[in-house]
Amino acid sequence: MLAETHFQVSANDLEIVLATVRARTMSDAGKRLGIDGSTVFRAIQRLEKGLGQQLFARSRNGSHPTELALKLARHAERIETEMEAARTAVQQSQDGLVSGLVRLATTDTVLHGLVFPMLADLATAQPLLQFELTTGNDLTSLAKRDADIALRVTRRPPHYLIGKHLGQIRFALFGPRAGKTPGVDTSNLALCNWVAPDDALPDHSSVVWRRREYPSVMPRHKVNSILSVTTAIASGLGIGLIPLFLAQHRDDLVQLSDPIDECETQLWLLTHVESRQIPRVSTVYGYLADHLSLT
Repeated sequence: MLAETHFQVSANDLEIVLATVRARTMSDAGKRLGIDGSTVFRAIQRLEKGLGQQLFARSRNGSHPTELALKLARHAERIETEMEAARTAVQQSQDGLVSGLVRLATTDTVLHGLVFPMLADLATAQPLLQFELTTGNDLTSLAKRDADIALRVTRRPPHYLIGKHLGQIRFALFGPRAGKTPGVDTSNLALCNWVAPDDALPDHSSVVWRRREYPSVMPRHKVNSILSVTTAIASGLGIGLIPLFLAQHRDDLVQLSDPIDECETQLWLLTHVESRQIPRVSTVYGYLADHLSLT
């Protein structure tokens, strides 16, 4: 593949490369950019011809970036950050506020138990900010830049992200407050009805602990999130393991055990290095770092 003489890469070219690296398919890159996937395909072809090098290896699983494409994407990210900072500087010079959309990814447990209770004050202080809040149990959204900030429950955050350790998430065994059921026989918990995460969370610390300590227990009710475990227990469906921060302000739950060390994990506030330079992101990141508490 021969390069065209004096070929110049434009900012628009870099934007297309960056979108394709993030999306992994040209069709999805087009959706991100608001253009047809075929337009992205032709643009990449033109780029590859002009550069005399392949940018993406095509397969049934998508478009896999070459080393050159990844280098160009890093340059594009820096341009993206500077453009965002310039737009924000104009806005701040007018009214001292930051504006724009901040995308936060976390689990439904953390969203409902920790984020929602303290987000209203930030929204009031920064009325021009918009929030897109999504839930899930992996870091894919942040890695693909579908999110600006992530709040993740993990002991080992990925090396390519920067973040702050917000504290330890501690679990204990809980049951419904008396009156919901005839009562919980704590002398033989193996005979109780249990509520537990389903196969969507096979390696969750609460699942591992229960299988080790009560191998004969077959949970009567399985749900797909820890938040749902909490709601089910409070509704009188059984007992189960939930984080202390979810239970601390509820009067429909009763704690049946001390905190269980083996179930303890960590909460991290994470983002990319480049994203921290964007004022709208750094504003939300800083607020969460200062105000979000597990105590």
